[in-house]
Amino acid sequence: MNYSNMRSAICTLFEGSYHLGVATLINSVSKRGFQGSVFVGYKGQLPLWANPATNDSSLSWEGAKTLILNPGLKIHFLPVTVTYQLANYKPDFMLQLFEISPDIERIAYFDPDIVVKCGWDFFETWMSHGVAMVHEIISSDMPANHPVRREWEKVIELCGRTVTHDIRSYINSGFFGVSREYMDFLKLFRDIINVARSNYHFDDSTFQHTLDRSDIFYAKDQDAMNIAAMCCVCPISEMGPEAMDFTYGGFTMSHAVGSPKPWSKKYISSALKGVPPTMAEKVFWENVSGPISIYTAWKIKMTSVSLKFAGFIGRFYKRN
Repeated sequence: MNYSNMRSAICTLFEGSYHLGVATLINSVSKRGFQGSVFVGYKGQLPLWANPATNDSSLSWEGAKTLILNPGLKIHFLPVTVTYQLANYKPDFMLQLFEISPDIERIAYFDPDIVVKCGWDFFETWMSHGVAMVHEIISSDMPANHPVRREWEKVIELCGRTVTHDIRSYINSGFFGVSREYMDFLKLFRDIINVARSNYHFDDSTFQHTLDRSDIFYAKDQDAMNIAAMCCVCPISEMGPEAMDFTYGGFTMSHAVGSPKPWSKKYISSALKGVPPTMAEKVFWENVSGPISIYTAWKIKMTSVSLKFAGFIGRFYKRN
């Protein structure tokens, strides 16, 4: 299928040092052929690399600024004023983007610690088959009769829905791609978060897990997205954990889950503690240059040396 005339966009949300991940995400999609708009919702201050951005009243978003990286790539910075954790704002954010951008047919959300590895055309193809999703590696096996999933069915009833998809793996909310025709998924995702706020222990103030997995909203937005996937009426298209480099064999993305993040990790000292560099960390540093430059050539070179040395240590010393 030829997607040359398709109108797709990318979006992400960040605050604080995660702007470094945003820049690297944008670099990676630019290198893999994406052209169009990247919508960046943020709290706090914009980073120095965004200084060339200028006010943009055409977006119908108060305080919006746009940075034109090249004729085919625009970055739209949109200040976000919600008081709760940004992860729980994902469906509302994407619904607003569809509303203010009537010419956009598809939007792919990426967490700001993801790097894209394959050609953008693949994501277009993926989203054409339904809402694009990726399985988590932790608790990835989650059959239909799993006790937590059975409790999720009660949430589905509160939303006036029924189970429509036989999903047997846990889904990671760090990436999902939605076509305009499947916006019902985003509305359902938003409604489930609202139901959780009203009927369950759903702490919006922090991203940290305050409860254990026995709680049906242990992972908040991620659990809400899994519930939405179970009962949405639109088609979905799932890939396994290799799609985020959680396991070997992936070709689409690398997702640097956990902490420290690639931009703050001390690689040699971590390797000496038995924690060698991950695939996601290596891919991150392969994408820190152009079209957005966030590090000096010297910093990149020295980190490359550190990664190689840490990798060498990891060949002989690694935690089980």
